[in-house]
Amino acid sequence: MSGIVVIFDFDKTIIDCDSDNFVVDELGATDLFNQLLPTMPWNSLMDRMMKELHSQGKTIEDIVEVLKRIPIHPRVVPAIKSAHALGCELRIVSDANLFFIETILEHLGIRDCFSEINTNPGFVDEERRLRIFPFHDFTKCSHGCDLCPPNMCKGVVIERIQASLSKEGNKKIIYLGDGSGDYCPSLKLSEGDHVMPRKNFPLWDLIIRNPMLIKAKIHEWTDGEEIEQILLRLVNTIGSTNNNNSAQLLSADCKLQTISAAAHETLPQVLSVTQ
Repeated sequence: MSGIVVIFDFDKTIIDCDSDNFVVDELGATDLFNQLLPTMPWNSLMDRMMKELHSQGKTIEDIVEVLKRIPIHPRVVPAIKSAHALGCELRIVSDANLFFIETILEHLGIRDCFSEINTNPGFVDEERRLRIFPFHDFTKCSHGCDLCPPNMCKGVVIERIQASLSKEGNKKIIYLGDGSGDYCPSLKLSEGDHVMPRKNFPLWDLIIRNPMLIKAKIHEWTDGEEIEQILLRLVNTIGSTNNNNSAQLLSADCKLQTISAAAHETLPQVLSVTQ
């Protein structure tokens, strides 16, 4: 299955909530968050919230303990482990942040399943305060996409991944997401790819308005159980198709060699000409 790359969104796809909101709510900062929300960009707001929590005596360990309680459907982790075991390359493209994502994945025991995480930087500074910054620094220049938030165009990330995969042969992408930010990358997928939008979430709503704009095959899902069923079915189907194509090529090659050998036996020997 080395010809399959599975790309996951994180919030409300791998986990069953928004990680930013979950941490803010669990640490009792919801009112301040809502008060500041209209005044600054999301990443700046989350960085500010981490500063406020730090000043209130909340530690990195407190944040980690909250992240360990994040809700996740019980079939998501087995689905990820199975896809990885079958040889798929797994990546994440998310508008969450690196600290939250890696902490959760490590707690779930699946960090090593992912070869790449594309998300907003998040790290602990020398004062033991969590810092969060935008993936794309929109204060310097725009990424130029009207479909995506200013801090991250997932479509740009997908195009970079596609460019790198084109050097490795004919690889298929399966993209899983739920939010409006997952629409742009879904538009970038090719005919042989697959997109899995979460039903009745913003990505699904955008896709069903005009499904003809999506070149990839569309497979809707509602929960972790359906993620597991649909994803593994797709992986096995694509894998079987790739194996059949390889077998046909091998068979054709063998036939060609047989024909060439037989033809060679019936042809007269070429005489060397002395000049």
